[in-house]
Formats: sequence, C-alpha cells, structure tokens
Amino acid sequence: MEIVGDRWTLVILRDLANGKRRYKDFLDSPERIASNILIARLAAMERDGLIGAKPYQLRPKRFEYRLTKKGAALLPVLQAICRWGEANLAKRWKAPAAFMDKRPEDLA
Repeated sequence: MEIVGDRWTLVILRDLANGKRRYKDFLDSPERIASNILIARLAAMERDGLIGAKPYQLRPKRFEYRLTKKGAALLPVLQAICRWGEANLAKRWKAPAAFMDKRPEDLA
C-alpha cells in the first residue's frame, strides 16, 4: 500500500495500461490530476520501479513513460478493482474490454 495506496498512482497505472505515454495524456484524464501532483507521482513511480521514463524531446526535455515488468505485474490488481467497481458502484470509469483482456506480459 505504500507504493500504490493513493488514488493517483492507480489512475496513472490504469492510463499507462491503456496506452497513455506522455505527460499531457495524463493531464487529459477525466479525473483531472493537478500538474504538481502528476509530477510528484511520476517521479515516485519511477523511483519505486513501476515505470521507466525515456526522453522523446530534448529542448525542452520531455519524456514518454512505460510500465516496467514490476508495474505491469499490477495489471491483474487493476482489473480486479475494475470488476469490483462494475459490480458495486453506480458511477465509475467503465473499463474497455481491451483493457480487461490484457495480460501483464502485453504491457512491459
């Protein structure tokens, strides 16, 4: 829970599993994460080994983010949370079938 126990880490993991890679992509998520929180979460997730960052532009420096094997291993947990939400919550993010059908090895 120390690593993924906050709301934003799970949202970013979900977005990465659904193909988002760049900072602006994460800002465009419906949850509307604040820029300062996003910066902090991405840094912490990289430090914890859940994601890797690779520059795609040097001036200004911008990164693409990808799940590591360790981060991708959390996919079944995210899918279980989605199934629980669909069964128990009226208002929730609807997981696309493509997300629910993925396997950790598809992501890392």
